Amino acid sequence: MSDAVTTRLIDANHLRFEVMECGEGEKFALCLHGFPEHAISWRAQMPALAAAGYRVWAVNQRGYGRSSRPQKVNDYSIEKLMADVAGLIDQATREFNPREVALLGHDWGAAIAWFFAMRRLRPIDALVILNVPHPACFRAALRHWRQLRKSWYIGFFQIPLLPDLLLRAAHGKAVERMFLRSSCHPEYFSSEILAVYRENVSQPGAATAMIDWYRAFARGGFQRQMRMGFPRIDTRTLVIWGLEDVALDPITLHGTERYVTDYTLRTLPGFSHWVQQEAPEVVSAMITAFLAKHRVPTLQAFRESAEAGRAPS
Repeated sequence: MSDAVTTRLIDANHLRFEVMECGEGEKFALCLHGFPEHAISWRAQMPALAAAGYRVWAVNQRGYGRSSRPQKVNDYSIEKLMADVAGLIDQATREFNPREVALLGHDWGAAIAWFFAMRRLRPIDALVILNVPHPACFRAALRHWRQLRKSWYIGFFQIPLLPDLLLRAAHGKAVERMFLRSSCHPEYFSSEILAVYRENVSQPGAATAMIDWYRAFARGGFQRQMRMGFPRIDTRTLVIWGLEDVALDPITLHGTERYVTDYTLRTLPGFSHWVQQEAPEVVSAMITAFLAKHRVPTLQAFRESAEAGRAPS
């Protein structure tokens, strides 16, 4: 088994995707990043998943990295983003026919993972969600001023051109500030990692593509999904939540159990929206325990076990 991370291009859903790959296991873990991130946001979890017997793909989703960058707002609709996930799972099936599939998502990647599990486009055995609520719970939370105030940027992103220009100005300096100012532990964002994020948003058309996810969402994408309803998710689901998230209030978690049959929640006080990057060891331990169908440690249990020099339980 190798925990070395390599990068290659994969064709799926009539597009090309840049994929970071790790592991040689018989199970498959597909990791979806958020805004304004990159597949590298999963850098700490990939070796841990590989050691747990997974072949891991952390994909740069459409518009990011060296992946295809379609030009129209509608190219970033929820339906097309879900089709990308289905295409990537199909490609993994053709390449090595995994006996289990785990879908992991953070931020926008988590939103797409929620919808994918609801719509059951392909069978998945486990769902791991980081710091994005179930869509029905997010809709309900928007009635509260606390979340409505935190969601101001979605409206700002509907303005033509201006947010795109601000995001890529000075070679993506705004993205660097976004991570450092909203993080509870900015020391985890090294200059090398920040350089990847800044280069990512500075590519021609990249800033517009990233923001077009929000434009497609606001211009009917979410309404279409609402009209389809929110069928209960039967896939085992783990939600990990950094409680100091500046964009998403914990009230967005309320009611999740009504939409998920097998639901486990672990909260991390003192950690922000960028939870898997700020708390790499504990998040990896939670995910691998969940996928192994073991008890998922709490943050306190993880710390106590680490101090005692034993595996968390």
